[in-house]
Amino acid sequence: MNKTLVILVVGLSPRLVGKFTPHLSALASQGGLRPLNTVTPAVTCSVQSTLATGLAPTEHGAVANGWYFRDLSEVWLWRQSNRLVGGEKLWEAGKARDPSFTCAKLFWWYNMYSSADWSATPRPMYPADGRKIPDHYTYPADLHDELDAKLGQFPLFTFWGPVADLTSSRWIADATRHVMDTRDPTLTLTYLPHLDYNLQRLGPDLDHPELQRDLRDVDALCGELIEDARRDGRRVIVVSEYGITPVTDAIHINRVLRRAGLLAVRNEQGREQLDPGASLAFAVADHQVAHVYVQVPNQVARVQALLEEVDGIEAVWGEAEKRIHGLDHPNAGELVAISQADRWFSYYYWLDDARAPDYARTVDIHRKPGYDPVELFFDPNIRWPKLAAGWRVAKRKLGMRQLLDVISLSATSLVKGSHGRITDDPQDGPLVISSEASLLPDGPVDATQFKALALAHIFEDSFENTAQMPTDTTVSCSEGTFAK
Repeated sequence: MNKTLVILVVGLSPRLVGKFTPHLSALASQGGLRPLNTVTPAVTCSVQSTLATGLAPTEHGAVANGWYFRDLSEVWLWRQSNRLVGGEKLWEAGKARDPSFTCAKLFWWYNMYSSADWSATPRPMYPADGRKIPDHYTYPADLHDELDAKLGQFPLFTFWGPVADLTSSRWIADATRHVMDTRDPTLTLTYLPHLDYNLQRLGPDLDHPELQRDLRDVDALCGELIEDARRDGRRVIVVSEYGITPVTDAIHINRVLRRAGLLAVRNEQGREQLDPGASLAFAVADHQVAHVYVQVPNQVARVQALLEEVDGIEAVWGEAEKRIHGLDHPNAGELVAISQADRWFSYYYWLDDARAPDYARTVDIHRKPGYDPVELFFDPNIRWPKLAAGWRVAKRKLGMRQLLDVISLSATSLVKGSHGRITDDPQDGPLVISSEASLLPDGPVDATQFKALALAHIFEDSFENTAQMPTDTTVSCSEGTFAK
């Protein structure tokens, strides 16, 4: 077996590989770079589940970053259990091929209670007094204290939120190197989220100095990992889940459904809470894709016709379209809405900001019934946001009940980049870079083929590319082409 390191660099696209990414460019030149034909929705949980299983969402069930659990009548996003994902996982296939195969799965999603030999994933502590304490979960459990002793507390607040930055990716990269050095797994899967933050804040503008810095920073982390892998004789694969494209505005799909009398809310002390179980129809918004749950069958056609007239919505898929696009799973909505390329879906359902739920102005990925990229920004109306946040945290530490309400409700004006729909240009979509040119197909790699590609790196299989390939097999990047 050939030991292999897989580095998932969030948001990396062929267009971003060039003069600001010397280590990744060198890997692509020495091996090869291919676009990745990803799945819809092109979001973290769906794509990672496809990469790990070789299955479309219609088979593995991770139809988005979260969905409506009909038996609970509740929306849940960002669940952690690997048992939510159907199908044989990549590391399970490796173990079946050779019982001595081992896998370290570091910060990929659905990482709790997986069958990998070693794993680590963000997992805050939530004491009864309302605090959120940064932490991570590992298997085996003693790996947690080992990583804390070596690297310090996992920097959760730089992993997501308005102060998200390189710190969390640095911690994950160092944890990955430690696990490779001390456990020597056959397959190591690691995850670097850093590019995702400013690509959503600023958009994919290569002329922006902050994005140039981000590319250099994440490339440097990749360079360290690649150097360690080569020292130990490991092959290297770099992959991304999606590419981020510019957006100009949000679509408030739930407000459309509410004004049509389809979405229900309940009043809690003057604030409105979405009541999904009582709604005829509502949407779980997830970047540029929204699952629309229509709970009365004879209303589906009405809801579809309503949404097809909404400005910014490109398509509304029914059963036939979901089947064609590999999204006809019971977890999916009766309808799936796709935004236009320059738009994205908010989860907002209230019609008056004064009645917005208290969590709307906080970083709260579990209570919100949809994805909220505005959590990447401090409210611009707060004059000294870091001081304001620090004061709120200090009061919490003194035992006071204090809401960390530092997030804006200005969805339309802040977010500059999004993802979820298939990009119009493959140069803006996800990619695969491999140190082994001979194992790459002549054209794009389908996301459903990634599992086979990774196994080919480990077991020296000849990778059979079953997708139809375009005539032109070169991939242009911001500097040169990478095809061998």
